[in-house]
Amino acid sequence: MILRMSSLFVRTLRDDPADAEVPSHKLLVRAGYIRRAAPGIYTWLPLGLRVLRKVENIIREEMDAIGAQELLFPALLPREPYDASGRWTEYGDGIFRLKDRKEADYLLGPTHEEMFTLVVKDLYSSYKDLPLAIYQIQTKYRDEARPRAGLLRGREFVMKDSYSFDVDDAGLDASYQRHRDAYIRIFDKLGFEFVIVKAMSGAMGGSKSEEFLAKAAVGEDTYVRCTRCDYAANVEAVDTPAPAPSAYDDAAAAHAEQTPDTPTIDTLVAHLDAAFPRADRPWTAGDTLKNVVFSVRYPDGTVEALAIGLPGDREVDTKRLESKLGEGVTFEPFGEADFAARPTLAKGYIGPGALGEKKPAGVRYLLDPRVVEGTAWVTGADISGSHVLDLVAGRDFTGDGVIDVGEVRDGDPCPVCGVTDGGVLESARGIEMGHIFQLGRKFADALGLQVLDENGKLVTVTMGSYGIGPSRAVAAIAEGTLDELGLSWPRNVAPADVHLVATGKDEEVFAAAERIATELSAAGVEVLYDDRPKVSPGVKFKDAEIIGVPTIVVVGRNLAEGTIEVRDRATGEREDVAAESVVDHVIGVVRA
Repeated sequence: MILRMSSLFVRTLRDDPADAEVPSHKLLVRAGYIRRAAPGIYTWLPLGLRVLRKVENIIREEMDAIGAQELLFPALLPREPYDASGRWTEYGDGIFRLKDRKEADYLLGPTHEEMFTLVVKDLYSSYKDLPLAIYQIQTKYRDEARPRAGLLRGREFVMKDSYSFDVDDAGLDASYQRHRDAYIRIFDKLGFEFVIVKAMSGAMGGSKSEEFLAKAAVGEDTYVRCTRCDYAANVEAVDTPAPAPSAYDDAAAAHAEQTPDTPTIDTLVAHLDAAFPRADRPWTAGDTLKNVVFSVRYPDGTVEALAIGLPGDREVDTKRLESKLGEGVTFEPFGEADFAARPTLAKGYIGPGALGEKKPAGVRYLLDPRVVEGTAWVTGADISGSHVLDLVAGRDFTGDGVIDVGEVRDGDPCPVCGVTDGGVLESARGIEMGHIFQLGRKFADALGLQVLDENGKLVTVTMGSYGIGPSRAVAAIAEGTLDELGLSWPRNVAPADVHLVATGKDEEVFAAAERIATELSAAGVEVLYDDRPKVSPGVKFKDAEIIGVPTIVVVGRNLAEGTIEVRDRATGEREDVAAESVVDHVIGVVRA
């Protein structure tokens, strides 16, 4: 196969697109792989489509190898299945909704759990039909509020989603492991560093959940790994170790004190050190209990006030809070109007005395896991200019529940070995490339997917869900392999094996290049041939560097000396090869 630059639908650009934020986005546009159609929506040009299809084929090979079967659902879906699962409401503004000419509701599919469940219900009714694994590679649509980073966070994207169907939990465990192993093989072939981390199930529900993250400084996902054991988790899924409860029989009584002009943690700590010095050590922000109040809106329109009590040296991580509240839930910190509507809340001096659903303010009050029985705190006295000291959890106040949404920091104890072996967490960033879930029976229950077991009794099928983003993978691979010159694709996914460049105006150069292209193509090597007769060598070299095919072959002035230059795009290494043996040499490089 020969792609000729003289006729290929491609145009390289010298300047970065104005809306591009990350290197992969800039280079995929500049190198002629994609073009922006609208915010978060991209056209795949021929080079980009070749890379995308190769990624998809790697995924297909491994999915087929574990016995999964491919099908294809429509992207335009009816409302009814999503009503049955509750997700028509749960998704809120996150999906594209539309009506047909008869005013019937439809949506553009954000994901297809409901459709997979229904098609199995329609066709299968016995345990003898299971286990089953089916998958599709389909375009998905989500109305991202802030599409960014090119293909990494779009409103239209390609996803491989597969689902396993089993009679019991043991079967689900086996299906989950087969998919997990297949995913490891897929990401090994795609050619970038990745890490597997514990994750939140989110709107998908279910129990066990893991993410496959491509290591990348531009990644939107923060994950942590233990310095001692093999614990790794998306920051949203980190479980904060709670200290053991302690006795408070001899604890000092709580007492309110005047603390004027201390509406922030820093001003409060400074005042405590000056007015109420400790005998053992200085006061710290971690000795204080801050209470942060949010206005939370649920997809059904319900609005509630939610206060979160956590140590004063921590902030609420909004991504963690979003994952805990669920799909389609929005929230924002209390504003002036909110405080005015609840005069019992003293802004800057809020304490547990005014918080709780049964208290005058009517605010749901959830506590950080570190706020356990017997711990003593300094917190607001619900009066401007006043705080309470020695307020003991369990004795003087309780919450309505626990929520683990405090920021996770480097050096925090590992949830697995922090107490026993002293392991601590360190953070890094990554791009979510795959997510696997043990869904359990959430969708089967909602949609009535049951089969007869071996005893003739109806049992509800248990499901697993396994997703990979091929279009996002293109950007992740680019992000992990690019350099200062441009893209630099791994051979498995490159748009061609060889970028053949003919330089100069000599007819013998172009004749030799044509012969090489033809012989390589006949041997099954994919060739991108820059045969443009009136383009300068400098421009051709720049294009070869930015396009990023792994092997560059230059036919130029050295031909007169009987040699042709072969370059490795990734390492920059160059080698002069005899013209009569260059085809065999390149075939060896490609197939190595």
